[in-house]
Amino acid sequence: MTEQKRLSPGDQAPAFTLPDSTGKPVSLSDYLGRSVVVYFYPAASTPGCTKQACDFRDSIGDLAASGYDVVGISPDKPEKLAKFAEAEGLNFPLLSDVDRAVLTGWGAYGEKQNYGRTVMGVIRSTFLVGPDGRVVKALYNVRATGHVAKLLRELPTS
Repeated sequence: MTEQKRLSPGDQAPAFTLPDSTGKPVSLSDYLGRSVVVYFYPAASTPGCTKQACDFRDSIGDLAASGYDVVGISPDKPEKLAKFAEAEGLNFPLLSDVDRAVLTGWGAYGEKQNYGRTVMGVIRSTFLVGPDGRVVKALYNVRATGHVAKLLRELPTS
């Protein structure tokens, strides 16, 4: 496997501006002064990604109470994200990174293992970004199931 850029706690979170499911631009800088969970997932409406998104949806109150907003990013087009958000009643922004530039910049796109083969794809990853725009926690290759509950247990309060 080739060496991929990975973010670490203390790193400045790479800036982005991406369209949400309605086409409205959303920037990481919109969250300056607040803590935010930025998570990257492979594809809307697939079983694992649906489970993970619904876990975030169901935990949004606990995350907000701990001072965290949530943003999900995938390479899906805004139209697909809109259908996904509506079908699952998602209560946080889903952003479209069709060219995978943001995914790559955060180390969430590259070589990964899939059923024993090395393939290029989205590396399911979650980041906690502090109010100052710095990475508080960088989690790569997370599991879709149980990840949000584990994250809540380990959440530093802001």
